[in-house]
Amino acid sequence: MTDQEVLNAFLETKALLKGHFELRSGLHSDQFFQCAKVLQHPRICAKLCEALVGKLRREMPGLKVDGVIAPAMGGLFVGHEVAKALGVVSIFAEKHDGALVLRRGFEIPKGAAYVVAEDVITRGGRVQETIDIVEGRGGKVVAVTVLVDRSGGKASFVPPTVSLLQMEPVTFDPRECPMCAKKLVLEHPGS
Repeated sequence: MTDQEVLNAFLETKALLKGHFELRSGLHSDQFFQCAKVLQHPRICAKLCEALVGKLRREMPGLKVDGVIAPAMGGLFVGHEVAKALGVVSIFAEKHDGALVLRRGFEIPKGAAYVVAEDVITRGGRVQETIDIVEGRGGKVVAVTVLVDRSGGKASFVPPTVSLLQMEPVTFDPRECPMCAKKLVLEHPGS
């Protein structure tokens, strides 16, 4: 898929919103990717994730993967579809007492190679938490995959990152946000 085809999928499903938003990172932006809107369409979700895996295979030929792990909630469908395309198991980390944890009997065997899958990253905090979970259990993260990298490539991890779409929408520190200065309503659309 071309960047424009990916962007069109977000636009056609109304997953790319315009307004005044507070991002999970705490930054403000005039754009918000509500990936749940595109991921609610199983065929579109599958097509995007297959394209993401195709790009992963092109950029990392011969990559050996034992499983995919995603941070819940946003990464759940992405992780599942990426795992399906790779033919491996899909697990997820979820919030418990304010931190991402591995629950539900999920295990990461020592030495197992995992791909982290996420829907959108801005700073990459949840991806890093997920990497730490895998490594803390003796596994290895061999790649990070993401549908939309909002950081413009600035979110950096030790494993290589492959994104289907890379953008850098303008973000503002809340203390310097021109939309706040204009007293525009701040939306919290959820992550």
